[in-house]
Amino acid sequence: MNYRDDVIKYGALVKLAGFLALVFTPFLLQAQYSISGTVTASDEPVQYATIKVMPINEQKLTNENGYFRIGKLLPAVYEITVTVTGYVPKQEKVELKNGNIVVDFRFTNSDLEIKELDAVIVSSNQNEAVSGRLRDVVGTSIYAGKKTELINVKNLNANLASNNTRQIYARIPGLNIWEYDRGGLQLGIGGRGLSPNRSSNFNIRQNGYDISADALGYPESYYTPSSEAVDRIEIVRGAASLQYGPQFGGLVNFVMKEGPKEKPFELTLRQTVGSYRFFNSFNSIGGTVAKGRLNYYGFYQYKSGDDWRPNSHYNQHNGYAHLAYNVTSRFKITGEYTLMQYLAKQPGGLTDAQFREDPSVSVRARNWFKVNWNLISLSFDYQFNDHTRLNWRNYTLQGGRDALGNLSYINRPDDGGNRDFMSDVYSNFGSELRFIHQYKLFKATRSTFLIGTRIYKGLTNRKQGDGNNGDGPDFDFITEEPNKSSYRFPGTNIAAFAENVFQVNQRWTVTPGLRFEYIDTKADGYYYKKNIFVNDDKIVEHRSNPRSFILLGIGTAWKFTGNKELYANISQNYRSINFNDIRVINQNARVDSTLRDETGYNIDLGFRGTISNWLYVDISGFYLKYNDRIGSIFTRDQDFMTYRLRTNVSDSRNIGTEILLDGDILKAISGDRAKFKLNLYTALAVIDAKYVNTKNTAIADKLVENVPPFTFRTGTSFGNARFNVSFQYAWQAKQYSDATNTEETPTAVDGAIPAFHVMDISIKYNWRVFTIFGGVNNLTNEHYFTRRADGYPGPGILPSDKRNLYVTLQFKL
Repeated sequence: MNYRDDVIKYGALVKLAGFLALVFTPFLLQAQYSISGTVTASDEPVQYATIKVMPINEQKLTNENGYFRIGKLLPAVYEITVTVTGYVPKQEKVELKNGNIVVDFRFTNSDLEIKELDAVIVSSNQNEAVSGRLRDVVGTSIYAGKKTELINVKNLNANLASNNTRQIYARIPGLNIWEYDRGGLQLGIGGRGLSPNRSSNFNIRQNGYDISADALGYPESYYTPSSEAVDRIEIVRGAASLQYGPQFGGLVNFVMKEGPKEKPFELTLRQTVGSYRFFNSFNSIGGTVAKGRLNYYGFYQYKSGDDWRPNSHYNQHNGYAHLAYNVTSRFKITGEYTLMQYLAKQPGGLTDAQFREDPSVSVRARNWFKVNWNLISLSFDYQFNDHTRLNWRNYTLQGGRDALGNLSYINRPDDGGNRDFMSDVYSNFGSELRFIHQYKLFKATRSTFLIGTRIYKGLTNRKQGDGNNGDGPDFDFITEEPNKSSYRFPGTNIAAFAENVFQVNQRWTVTPGLRFEYIDTKADGYYYKKNIFVNDDKIVEHRSNPRSFILLGIGTAWKFTGNKELYANISQNYRSINFNDIRVINQNARVDSTLRDETGYNIDLGFRGTISNWLYVDISGFYLKYNDRIGSIFTRDQDFMTYRLRTNVSDSRNIGTEILLDGDILKAISGDRAKFKLNLYTALAVIDAKYVNTKNTAIADKLVENVPPFTFRTGTSFGNARFNVSFQYAWQAKQYSDATNTEETPTAVDGAIPAFHVMDISIKYNWRVFTIFGGVNNLTNEHYFTRRADGYPGPGILPSDKRNLYVTLQFKL
């Protein structure tokens, strides 16, 4: 082929390409049109609403912001059908001509779909408020007649990246919150006058299984689930003792997110930056595959930052994987794994004088804390029929925590000597079996019977001795064996429980229950008894403390029309002492070796429900009786140095009122016609907690420690499906850290915790697949504290965070 032939050939190809472009370009341009919009229900975005477009028969799902987009559409008339669970579907015809079209779909209460099931009217509302309560029966659990609370974390506009406890739990009245952890690494909450120390007075669970260090012997929580991965938080007060263990505080259960049911893949990327070099990267995937049988969800989170005080830094890695497989329509297997690791440098505590002069200082530069947490669970759910279910959950914790630093009196300088090193290793296994059955007892109403059992084996290996005299995270003993103490603390717990909801009629339920507990805690190891002029004595111990008991309880509720009810219950509680507290050597705190178990009961009486379809109300009173209460007494040793003695102080009684009001003001004025939402909430608690039945004049009629007599939190939230602005104000009254109500001590371990107030503001804006969050915590830069510590992360006063900012950018596909 010559040059002339090549020119003719390529010229023909160019002419053909030009002709094809001329013919098909109009059609290619037409394919760029799209239909997009937002789906809302009661002015809240609806996730997973089904968008169906005819006649092309294309189907999409809305994202968490209610947004959808269908592209590459030719000019034509299309019929869009939107389906939202619990509502009558909406249809609308649109015509594409010369551009893209935006069409929004708004569902109101008048669009609700009403269904009748077993003579009970059930209405499903996709819009969930931040606060609420648990249904009478959920899965294989009974909550009828109990004080229950619900936090829908997915509906919160708050600093979730740092697990800001003050914002997340603002609608739970009466919680005493320890605020000293800038990164949100540990949760410290206590209710109704119980200590917030690592939330040890609550039974802390994740998806129904224990996550604390040792639920039997050392129920402190060093792991806090990431709020960005939590769907909701379920709280049951003292009456939870019958189903979830005998703790006085009750249950806190973190229900984690799952993958979307109608979507094979979903990606969420959340990146946060904030004050004091705060950085948080949260990334998750989820979905449902295998023809709807396999649901999966997982995330990885990395978090780092500094405190606002010197000598502070933290790095955290957190991962989670969830797989749920429906073997059949009745049988499901669920497996989960959680990993959490962090290393934190701690600035230590302050004396009262140091805090008044400058709360930003640090007088400890060599304190470190490390946590390693591994949780594995495997559960089986089988549904025999519509009224009978079986749940079997099995779980294990393999983890530990190390604390290294100077624990001497905070009013003395660090002399640079050997540091104190404490190391714990936890190995726990648990198994719970639950069977629930609904049956007809009185005419057409169905009663519910629940029976279950629990077997738990816990083992804590605890060592304490001298670490090196450096300033880094060197978690090693300098001696061949720990020169202070070394113990194995094995524990066994066998429990059986039963509850029955007697549905007397459509309105009245009576729910009696009981729980049998067998507990055996042991201690095997040694400690060194300190001597002055001779060598220390090594004391070897082998101790065992088996015991068994039965707890009883009963609750009742009367339901009114419109989802309102009166409820009341009384339930016994029990808290066992553990040997691993007794042998910790600490100059600031000492433990009475003759500690006894604590007993008592909770009484609740309240009214709750939704009024006029816009205001949620929960008003209740409680009485908590605590026998042989373990508390702290301010005292002095032979050298006239002050320390905190932990002992059975006395009996105590806590009487209080808890009030929650949470409503949409614009909905009250305009009903479902309101295009925006103006939410206003108030959570108020008044508690009178005193020691009684004691001959010790130092504590007779004194206030119980860690009990603010008044807590008041209120806030407002304004916005719609696209944007939101939230403001919160919190005020807490003065409280004490010891039973003698000491105002101030040289070591700052005991003393008063003054009243304080603090404000927070948060904003959110959504644009298609992007959402930006931002805010300011401690808006007015208040200087305050909520805790006096006798050990890590102190000792002494632990100042709360000063003003700090955060910004989060989220991408969701």
